[in-house]
Amino acid sequence: MSITSIDTDPDRLTVTLIADFTASVERVWELWADPRKLERWWGPPDYPATFEKHDLVPGGEVTYFMTGPDGGRSHGLWRMTAVDPPTSLEFTDVFANADGTPISDMPVTEVSVHLTERDSGTRMETRQRFQSREDLEKWLDTGTLEGQQQAIAQMDVLLDL
Repeated sequence: MSITSIDTDPDRLTVTLIADFTASVERVWELWADPRKLERWWGPPDYPATFEKHDLVPGGEVTYFMTGPDGGRSHGLWRMTAVDPPTSLEFTDVFANADGTPISDMPVTEVSVHLTERDSGTRMETRQRFQSREDLEKWLDTGTLEGQQQAIAQMDVLLDL
């Protein structure tokens, strides 16, 4: 598995995940930039994602839903705040209703993704920053961190193709 570390820091209200890949920065970036490739890894294997809108530019929005084993859907919305291909992107990540409106009692997360060249491959650092300790704990309770670990493991398969 490509994940080399996970750090949950309740004092700084962050979760940082680092993964190392043997692929180039450009190839790892494509897994974020191409919505059809993003669908192949975003979400755990039993909870695949479908991206409906993918406007990966500052001020753009990305909307998707994940379909669970029972057929139920969970919706998400990214509001892009910064994009610097092929090395970084930042966005606000919210749990959403089917119509795209944020779910008010769910955590809002500021996400940053940085890709750097490293030892004939790429290091990907993702950091989630929360507004409160309660939001961090609620996010962890949803199982999202475990789901991200399963999702990122799927990136290895795509990069080996």
